[in-house]
Formats: sequence, structure tokens, C-alpha cells
Amino acid sequence: MSAPATRLSGVADPANYRPAPGSIPDSPGVYRFRDEHGRVVYVGKAKSLRSRLGSYFADFAGLHPRTQTMLRTAAGVDWTVVGTEVEALQLEYSWIKEFDPRFNVRYRDDKSYPYLAVTLDEDYPRVMVMRGAKRKGVRYFGPYSHAWAIRETVDQLLRVFPVRTCRPGVFKRQRQLDRPCLLGYIDKCSAPCVGRVTPEEHRLLAEDFCDFMAGNTGRFIKRLERDMREAAAAQEYERAARLRDDIRALERALEKQTVVLPDSTDCDMIAFAEDELEAAVQVFYVRGGRIRGQRGWVVDKVEAVTTSDLVETFLLQVYGDSESVPREVLVPALPPDEAAMSEVLAEQRGGPVRLRVPQRGDKKALLDTVARNAMEALKQHKTRRASDLTTRSRALQEIQDALELPEAPLRIECYDVSNLQGSNVVASMVVFEDGLARKSEYRRFSIKAVEGQDDVRSIHEVITRRFRRYLAESEKFGELDAIGDDPEERAENPQDAADHQPIDPETGKPRKFAYPPNLVIVDGGPPQVAAAQRALEELGIDDIAVCGIAKRLEELWLPADPDPVILPRNSEGMFLVQRVRDEAHRFAITFHRQRRSKAMTASELDGVPGLGPARRSALLKHFGSVKRLKEATPEQIAEVPGIGLRSAGQIAAALRGEAGEGAPATGSAAAGSEGKDRGEPS
Repeated sequence: MSAPATRLSGVADPANYRPAPGSIPDSPGVYRFRDEHGRVVYVGKAKSLRSRLGSYFADFAGLHPRTQTMLRTAAGVDWTVVGTEVEALQLEYSWIKEFDPRFNVRYRDDKSYPYLAVTLDEDYPRVMVMRGAKRKGVRYFGPYSHAWAIRETVDQLLRVFPVRTCRPGVFKRQRQLDRPCLLGYIDKCSAPCVGRVTPEEHRLLAEDFCDFMAGNTGRFIKRLERDMREAAAAQEYERAARLRDDIRALERALEKQTVVLPDSTDCDMIAFAEDELEAAVQVFYVRGGRIRGQRGWVVDKVEAVTTSDLVETFLLQVYGDSESVPREVLVPALPPDEAAMSEVLAEQRGGPVRLRVPQRGDKKALLDTVARNAMEALKQHKTRRASDLTTRSRALQEIQDALELPEAPLRIECYDVSNLQGSNVVASMVVFEDGLARKSEYRRFSIKAVEGQDDVRSIHEVITRRFRRYLAESEKFGELDAIGDDPEERAENPQDAADHQPIDPETGKPRKFAYPPNLVIVDGGPPQVAAAQRALEELGIDDIAVCGIAKRLEELWLPADPDPVILPRNSEGMFLVQRVRDEAHRFAITFHRQRRSKAMTASELDGVPGLGPARRSALLKHFGSVKRLKEATPEQIAEVPGIGLRSAGQIAAALRGEAGEGAPATGSAAAGSEGKDRGEPS
């Protein structure tokens, strides 16, 4: 269960546990911040402990909000001096594993990935599907996205490499019976259980299987092709046919692994997709120029980290105990201390490891593909969290408790303003009902009463227009008297309640702006929240809760409250609020780009009465430009198919500015602007 929301009503002074001046050594080391109970809340490393720790206490107000939270949570700090930066990296990794600090980045699998494993540590190695923690002496290939993909590959390869695949119990039973299992009878197992092959011969088969999976495929196919030709020359046609089928089986197994790079390429390709709260990482494992596996993780960003920091933490946590470190690792950004990290990985691998950011070519293109996979994984992760009914109910309950609402916010509306240096100012309204997006209820607005970049006044205008429409709709159909009625009275008169459903009797469709929300969220801090609250009060609405979400610390601001509400970072309520805010931002940005694009492609012909897209296109095609069209006489304009002499005269007069003042703009641009003014859906 997540922790309850807290209010930042005061700031603890980290100076209470600040180390004495001169007591911090100027040497590499690793430090630990502990809370009042002695638990480690953060582990970090530094080339210079004095410089790094001094930065925490020199200017508290200038620190990132998440770092400030960590310092307020801590009650003390200690450190350990090491000899080199490499030792600092290794000690930091071991301490993070040991203490699991809450403010350090922690990677977790977004699913349990299966591997193809060969148990070389056993007397009779076995090929199997394995999940979970790796063990020494076992050779792993993958990971794969699905277990069936491993079984298909193994089924093809067992024709050529008939390695044992049975469980220990089956192996022991068949040994006692002195009879092979079904796979032994159909030649997909060499049957070491009954002595068809010696332990040494079976181990050689397993090692050949591993060599093929590791990318050394050429020598096996060439050997089979040579044996097939020899068998055919000796007129052993049945053996030649079996060898031919073996070659096809190996080729089918290879076809499942896409060739992306030259055959000599062995590397891991790592890419991130991130937002303020989480990051998703995807890895493609390339061996012998082929993608041999893919794996993903999701991480909570519980501290202020850059992409370089994420890369460093990922390399330490994923390769820290791994023997399968490749000779080249391609990343989106180099870690802060590239040399030290390369040395740690080289020590783990037993050979040199190169960290590199590809700039062009096939490797750059493939890394872009990995990045797209990471972005998709992050979207799916957020969607999975949002689609679960229990999760959504918990999120709404957490928001209700944090904001002290009388009931769960079953309908949430979020507003965001978008502009580019004060031009094409627009706003969006997105709606979430029961924790899910209700896209048919989305609305967009063109800001008219505000000039330039003023988010506060823009929010006030949008809230005013939206709820003025709500009041107008309610008054039109006699629903204002029902607002605030006794729920028991409504329960006794269900027919009356049904009569007040927001359906337009003239069209039979739901009326726009008819539903009031339980909660209004605006993208911004106290000024934007105050503007939204003021707009509601001016309209006489006092039963709708308002809050704002600020991007820095993802804190929630309530009207006239000097302290923000902080939802726990990993709480479902926080994820729902963030998702609502992100959706409002996306919808506003999309509308802004449409407006900006239309403004850039606007033509003087757009405002000419009676000219639709087809006629405008025909005129431009005939005259070549608006300038030449302005110079044309009505008779010349009338030569364009579909345009009569009277229409030609109106076009010529309009382009020369001879139309009467206040002439109506009946073009599509004017109609579109009017529709968006009303907040029509996109």
C-alpha cells in the first residue's frame, strides 16, 4: 500500500547534520545519507567527497526539488574513502544492492523474460527454458519475448544437435528402465540415459549447440553440406536427404534471427524513453550481426537524474553480476565517468569493453529502433496501470483523500494552455471518467480575450467560457434547480432524475458541456489555480473542487493554500494525475500545431466570399499566383471553369479591397474559427 499524501508545511534544515568544515576528505569515495532510524535513503559516489557533499549543503534552495526532499528525509551522512574511481563505482553498486535506498534509481523488469539455457554444469548438459535469476555454469541465450519462440528454435536445432531436454526425474526413470523416451526414438535426443553416446560425446554436442547459438553458424552448415555431397556421391541417398533436411532446419532457425549488422558485430544496444516520474529502457542483444534477444526494464525516477546518470546506473545494475558483457555497448549518452565504467565492465568481461554513442550509419538506425521500442514500452506500462479497475479505484480514492474531497472524483477535467511566444494561443480540456480517458468529451478553445503569452488570464478565460456554457445548458433545460438537491429525494423520484439526463431533446445526442466535473485540474501552480477558482466564483459555482499540478516536483496546489500537497511518487493517484495532465498537454500541443500550420499556409483568398477550396485551387492553377490574380480583370477571371462573370467581379473587388466595410467573411477559415471559439471537439 502506498504512503499517504503529505503537505510541505515546513522545511527541515539539513544544516543540523552538516559535517564540520574540513572534516570531509578531498579524495574519491562513496557516501550514504541515513534517516532518523538509521536506514540508508541514498548512496552516491564522488571523485572528490569534499566537493560533492559540499554541494548538498552550500545552496539548499538551488537544488533540484527531489534532492531537497532527500535531504529533508535524511538525518545524517557518512562516507568511505576509496583509492580509485573504479573502486568507488564498485562500492556504490554493492551498497545499492545491500541497502536498496529509496532515493536511488532501481531497475525492475517489466516482465519475466525467458532465456534459452544450456546447463553445462551438469554431467549430461540439458537444453531448457529458464526464467529468473541466473546461476553459474549455465550458458544463457536470449532473452526472448515468448517461451514458444525458444521451443520453436530448439525443435529445429535438435535434428542436428540432439541434446538432452528432459527433466532430471524423467532422465533418472528412463535410465532405470534402460529405455529411451519418445525423443530418443525419433532421433531428437542422443539418449545418453541409455548409453547411446558417452558423456564426453554428449557434452561435445551441447558445446556445438552453444557455438551455433552464439553465432558461429557457418562451419556447421558447411560441414553438413560437405557430408551431404559425399553421401550423394556414394549413392547413400537416404542419408543425403536427412542431411539436406538438417541444413534446412538450421537455415529456418537462422531465419528467425534478423540480420542487422555485419557478421563480426557483437554488441548490446541500449535506449531510454523517460518522463518526469519513470523511464523505460530497452536492450537489443546483437551477436554475429543478428538480433539474438530483446529485454526491457522500467524504473521509477526517485531522484533527479539525467540520461547519462540513467545509463551509468543501468550498466552497473545489469552488468554488475553478469558474465555476458559484450565487447561493445551502444548507448544514447555516455556515463559521467566513461573511463571508470569501461574499466569496471572490462574487469567483469575479462577483456576490453567499448562504450559508444553511434552518430550515423546502421548502428545509429538500429539504436533509433530500440528507442522507439522503449517509448512503446513506457506507453504500454502506463496504459496497463491505468486500465486495471482496482488500480483506478485506488487512484481515485488516493486523490480524494489527498485533496480532502467529499467524494471520489469520478469525472476529472484538466485544462492546459499552449502557445509559441504568445502567438496562436489555444487551450485544451480533456476528460477522464472513472480513471479512463473520455475522448468524445474533449474540447479545445482558441483564446481571444488575451493578447500575448499570459497563461493565468488564458486559464481564467477558458474556465469562464466552459462553465458559462454549462450554466446556460442547465438553465435552458431547467436543471439549475436540481443542483444541490437532497440525494434521498432524488432517489425517491428516479423518473425525475432520468428526465434530467443531459440529452438534447431536439437532436437526441448528449449536450456539450452538460456534465459538471467533480475535480478541475489546471496545468500550473498557485497563479493558475487562483485564476480558475476566481472564474468559478464569478459564475457562482462553489461545488467543484480545483487544483493545479506543477511540473517541478509534481506537487498539487489548492486555492488559497500556501503549502502544496505531495502525493507519494509511486502512488496510483500520482500516476493518474500525471496521465491526465500529460493528455491535456498533448491535446493542446496538437491543436496549437494545427493552428500554427494553418496560419503559415493562409492565403488572401481564404477570406473571399463564395470561394471554396476547389475554386481557390482552380484560380491559383490558372493564374499561377495571387499577385497575377489581383492584376486580372473580371473578364479574365471568368475564363476559369466554374466561375461566372458576377462571381468574378466579386472576387476582383474583394482582392482589391473594394468590398464594403463589414463585409461578412463566409470563408471556411472564419467558420472554423467560430467553431473553435465555441470549444468544439477536434
